[in-house]
Amino acid sequence: MGAFLLGKWSEKKIKINSFTFIYIRYMEKNRFWRWPLVCAVALSALTGMEAAPLGKNPVEVQSATFKNPVVWADVPDPDVIRVGDYFYMVSTTMHLMPGAPVMRSKDLVNWETVSYLFDELHETSKYDMEGGTVYGRGQWATSIRYHDGKFYALFSPNDVPYRSFIYTTDDPAKGWTLHSRMKHFHDCSLFFDDDGRAYAFYGTGQVTELEPDLSGVKEGGLNITLPVRDEEEKGLLEGSRMLKHDGKYYLLMISWPNGGKRRQLCYRADKIDGPYEKKVILCDNFAGFPYVGQGTIVDDAEGNWYGVIFQDRGGVGRVLTLSPCRWIDGWPMLGDENGRVPEVMEVPVKGGPVIPLVVSDEFDGDKLKMEWQWNHNPVDEAWTLKEHKGFLRLKTNKIVQNLYEARNTLTQRMEGPECSGRIGLDVKGMKDGDRAGFAAFNGHSGILTVEKDGKDLFLVMTEEVVSLTDKEKKVTGVERKECTRVKLPRTKNVYLRIDADFRLKRDIAVFYYSLDGEEWTKIGSDFKMRFDFRKLFMGTKFGIFNYATKTGGGYVDVDYFRYEKVEK
Repeated sequence: MGAFLLGKWSEKKIKINSFTFIYIRYMEKNRFWRWPLVCAVALSALTGMEAAPLGKNPVEVQSATFKNPVVWADVPDPDVIRVGDYFYMVSTTMHLMPGAPVMRSKDLVNWETVSYLFDELHETSKYDMEGGTVYGRGQWATSIRYHDGKFYALFSPNDVPYRSFIYTTDDPAKGWTLHSRMKHFHDCSLFFDDDGRAYAFYGTGQVTELEPDLSGVKEGGLNITLPVRDEEEKGLLEGSRMLKHDGKYYLLMISWPNGGKRRQLCYRADKIDGPYEKKVILCDNFAGFPYVGQGTIVDDAEGNWYGVIFQDRGGVGRVLTLSPCRWIDGWPMLGDENGRVPEVMEVPVKGGPVIPLVVSDEFDGDKLKMEWQWNHNPVDEAWTLKEHKGFLRLKTNKIVQNLYEARNTLTQRMEGPECSGRIGLDVKGMKDGDRAGFAAFNGHSGILTVEKDGKDLFLVMTEEVVSLTDKEKKVTGVERKECTRVKLPRTKNVYLRIDADFRLKRDIAVFYYSLDGEEWTKIGSDFKMRFDFRKLFMGTKFGIFNYATKTGGGYVDVDYFRYEKVEK
């Protein structure tokens, strides 16, 4: 992993030639770093190398090709549309808030989070971790569409009261407004036909007509179940995505046939109510991981088509693959000429910037960066960027005994093939019984915890597995394995780091700590990350936390989160 120089930085702009400017960042408090960094970065610029400020998000020029997976991070249940020069994508984030991220791209390769459909949900008290949780539930499988000058997004939380939400906007980058509520549609695809009629395709071949203004289900409208099951398809089919092309209707779904592997299906018809015929359009265990399946197809401005389909990849979650979509005999066949997801592929639209999906944050602004999400609804009065300028202050609130019941855990995705995240903590505000730290957070978590016990500070690395009830998702227990405990000296600052390796058959997180932000010491065991749909049903996230086990009133100040993705 590349090394970071940790601390607060200043920045200067230096002109290299008539066309090129570079930015030099240096530690204000440790000015002996200034000139080595200036020289190193200037030399890099002069020799034509890309130079990025340490601990900052690099700005790179896009190459002509990319490697699949196009997004090696947790982006499940994708739906993608194109409006003008932009592609828009929505995904599932369940219990994370704000929820239902909306991402934008000009090339189908680099995606920027521009908004969320909602900041919080309050369907039940479980979104506030009262009476249970919504781990693995909450917002699922959003559908996004553009119709008559407006964007629409529909999702149905997989939890009581089992009703759907429809949001709308003129511009996804400017936020969304709740439009209507109606019945629950599992894995729904919203569809507007050429005649203005609107439909929801959902479940295993179910179709329900909606009012044209999406105010509710149309009384007396189409309400049928398509005969998508046959001798092969006797189990669950899901992940509906409906579109129309050259006058025909195409319904994409995934299946697990008897004795077979997960695959992407397409059903085709001349009329919306059928009859439909079936074809397998993709069946591929790309790169040795489980079979690719569930997503959609989309065209670019030049009439080229592409498939955006996710793949389960263990601890990192469900990643995105991008494939050519070739129309053959009226069928959208996915993959290369052999029907496989290509390892390397040309970028559909050339010349754009590389946009990071996971970002560093110095916490020196007035708002958290768009990429952060809280675990469940946050307690707004228990966090602030204002009380200690340049730091995120996390205050304790509810008294709990484990991370899974704690409020205000802040998360970002991890990425493959390898990545590294690190934080700086000011712990002087901790009280007896407080627990603060950094986690590879999931149903199976590796956790670095600074524990305040009396006047003593300990750093503890643990492996923890949560148990949840089936119905309410209440935390009934946490199996906790303490791997290492280190007594810390009287100190104000502690630095924590997690390196993650998601290469095939790896899924390993390694933990480190430092007292000066420069010299790192490995702590604990290598932790095996896992994806478990019975628990949190998500890829492993970086998690920054602070909670109280005895009394409230304590706090920690998070100096920064610095992130690096390692390509190999």
